[in-house]
Amino acid sequence: MSYISAWNIDICLMQKKGRILVVDDNAGIRSSLKILLQMHFAAVELIPSPNGLPGMMDSFRPDAVLLDMNFHRDINTGNEGLYWLSEIKHSYPDVEVVLFTAYADVALAVEGMKRGAFDFVVKPWDNARMLEILSEACSGRLAGKSGRSRKAEPEPVREMYWGEGDDMLQLRRTVGKIAPTDASVLITGENGTGKDVLAWEIHRLSGRRTGPFVSVDLGSLTESLFESELFGHVKGAFTDAKSDHPGKFEQADGGTLFLDEIGNIPVHLQSKLLRVLQTRSVTRVGDTRQIPVDIRLVCATNADIPAMVRMGDFREDLYYRINTIQLHIPPLRNRQDEIIPLAGLFLKRFSEKYRRKVYGLAPGAEKALLSYRWSGNIRELQNCIEKAVILSDNSLLTAGDLMLPPLREDVQPGDLPDGDETLEMVEERAVRAAVRKYNGNLSLVAKALDISRPTLYSKLKKYGI
Repeated sequence: MSYISAWNIDICLMQKKGRILVVDDNAGIRSSLKILLQMHFAAVELIPSPNGLPGMMDSFRPDAVLLDMNFHRDINTGNEGLYWLSEIKHSYPDVEVVLFTAYADVALAVEGMKRGAFDFVVKPWDNARMLEILSEACSGRLAGKSGRSRKAEPEPVREMYWGEGDDMLQLRRTVGKIAPTDASVLITGENGTGKDVLAWEIHRLSGRRTGPFVSVDLGSLTESLFESELFGHVKGAFTDAKSDHPGKFEQADGGTLFLDEIGNIPVHLQSKLLRVLQTRSVTRVGDTRQIPVDIRLVCATNADIPAMVRMGDFREDLYYRINTIQLHIPPLRNRQDEIIPLAGLFLKRFSEKYRRKVYGLAPGAEKALLSYRWSGNIRELQNCIEKAVILSDNSLLTAGDLMLPPLREDVQPGDLPDGDETLEMVEERAVRAAVRKYNGNLSLVAKALDISRPTLYSKLKKYGI
């Protein structure tokens, strides 16, 4: 071998950077990747099962792990991959994980990225794309080793986007007036309209802005934990009470307490909440001592609380206690001017978060966004843009990237030819039929439709039943 040839080989070896660990149970795939990756990275190890991950992570010390999503022939849920992703990120948070998945499991890979995966590669893979992703993963890790920190992921945006519509401008003026006060506020609106963001905006504009903002999702709070979570407990109050625990009211002292989905509180627990709001003091579970609390209360619901009051499912005195000021957020379909600007904000956020080179919306994408009904409101729009940014290979998001159902141009929603029905039309017919069948017994109607009473009230109001 000549001196020049040996020199060239040494240079090539010097240019190889990064240590890659591949975890895949397919021997053929491992063989192919071994040939490909050893040509481009400083060190490559391949193992057939994630059970060997703990030992290999300590001995090999990879910069990036290429992790398959499934490891059993008869199981293809992808849960194994998500489990081992969590294990790696928990024990080795600075090691990047790239998920290796079949095209049918792309949705799982998207979920994996939300849980901390660097990126994903779809089988059958493109060699150039594979090398680009693994090189970027290693570059971030190696930059951290050399003292150059990676750019931090952007924090979730909490800033309220108001738009220019009359309803939202009026809402903004009202918020400007009531935010500096300590008046209790009830925010109403459909799911996904941004009630939590508006609650934060009220806190931000208030004199309590330097205090805590504590949010509680009452819809996910079980009855057995209601008092403990809201009011706290003392050590020994029940079997698992290993120490004293301040509840959400105490945690929010000096700031704002946001109770989301307040319509979901069972009637027999509403009196306990009312008592605390009246006395402005809490008694922890297992204790007798009253603890004063200084909070500003903001609540939110998508239910028709007045209808619940009439039906005896919500205490009238509690309703008036939480409803000093009521604010209503209109659905996104009535705020057309906000759709494209909001999509742009989400696109910027997620392209930075997922390191995607996506810079804007193609005209066809804008048209598709404006034509869609957005029954899930802003939350649905956000999820749509997030998924599109992750999956797109384009610098501009196209209508195809959005994967929205097409809207026929010759008809409008609600004006379909005989034989076709919109989803809302089907839903309304089902609700009306159930009300007739059970002679207006809403408990039986809700049970038959498999929905909660607050949800049923909302639909009754929506369809004028």
